[in-house]
Amino acid sequence: MGTRDDVLVVGGGVVGLACGLALAERGKQVRVVDAGRIAGGSSHGNCGTLTPSHALPLAAPGAVGKALRWMLVPDAPLYMKPRIDPVLWSWLLRFAGRCNANMMMRSAAARIALLQASREAFPEWIASHGIDCHFAETGTDHVFRTERELQDYLPGLEALAGIGVASEVIDGADYERQEPAVLPGVVATVRFPGDASLRPDRYAAGLARALQQAGGSLVEYSEVRGIDESGDGVRVSTTTGEFLAGDVVLAVGAWSPKLARSLKLPRLASLMQPGKGYSITYDRPALAPKRPLTLQERSVCVSVWESGYRLGSTMEFSGFDTTLNRRRLDALERAAREYLHEAVGPVKREEWYGWRPMMVDDVPVIGAVPGRRRQWLATGHGMLGVSMSVATSRLLADLVTGETPALDPAPYRLERFGR
Repeated sequence: MGTRDDVLVVGGGVVGLACGLALAERGKQVRVVDAGRIAGGSSHGNCGTLTPSHALPLAAPGAVGKALRWMLVPDAPLYMKPRIDPVLWSWLLRFAGRCNANMMMRSAAARIALLQASREAFPEWIASHGIDCHFAETGTDHVFRTERELQDYLPGLEALAGIGVASEVIDGADYERQEPAVLPGVVATVRFPGDASLRPDRYAAGLARALQQAGGSLVEYSEVRGIDESGDGVRVSTTTGEFLAGDVVLAVGAWSPKLARSLKLPRLASLMQPGKGYSITYDRPALAPKRPLTLQERSVCVSVWESGYRLGSTMEFSGFDTTLNRRRLDALERAAREYLHEAVGPVKREEWYGWRPMMVDDVPVIGAVPGRRRQWLATGHGMLGVSMSVATSRLLADLVTGETPALDPAPYRLERFGR
């Protein structure tokens, strides 16, 4: 405090840290501040899959009907806590308005550009910064136990193929021979060979170390209270004092609506909802899957690393509820027992929840804050913050430094929703 940084990044999750590191690579003096612990948010406990296969957005044909069927089932993959919340219901109506094929493919085109660019860059990005995070290029498998669910899923493979995402459908009996960890009864498995995985908490911690090694600074437990432009840059008031920087990047994930309201950015506040996800981390079981799995009927992800094993996923719209919902945690283990010989590991290490920043179109916001000089947004990555982190950071760094972007920035501007 009292010094001037080139760039102040608000938000110490995986996107904020990656943006800080990309800017440091361009020679910028960077400081990252977070209201809590660096790398302690949704970056910490997610499933760690790098998935171009997830290019299709949640806002898709049929999504509303499925959501309505699940709405009042407390342990369903999607759950909405009954409450009077006009902002949530407004968001849901806007989301429903986008559940058609044309808007789905428009969002998919924006998502795949970030996903593929990140996936291609990950091996060099991790190696050049010495990040040990169990990165593996094994692909991912979606395991089906009902023919109906498989048939509902197959049309999406055609849409994915049209934007360059390859897949392979493996007969259930063949898959059971390939993967001894699964129980009998697999109808088929869809494999996405271009996907990869890593351990996200180690990845985020590695980004933080790499940023510090590049000369960057980290400040924890420093909540932003105000941002004001001044003649020599931008002044940021926090609970630990005041910072001065040439540019400010807002990368606070699911907390964006709260910060947006305090900074008088009502449009952003109305376009995002916190989507609560859960995970349980164990020691690795003796009979673990060979690659990450999605247990399709239950929408549960199984992640396996040398150092551990994780069950995760679910989507809960309950605001910023801070309780660990035992019913939803139990649903993760119950789902795993339907598909796997060894559903859980021998020792449970952590039960976790975190909030994903869910944009109404399921496309992140990357670019300048409308009407503000030297203020930038990098948020709204939904369930794909890790997957999109490298490409997001490089696009943001291009914009901040005035370089020609490698990716077209137009699909990610906040102005896509109108001025």
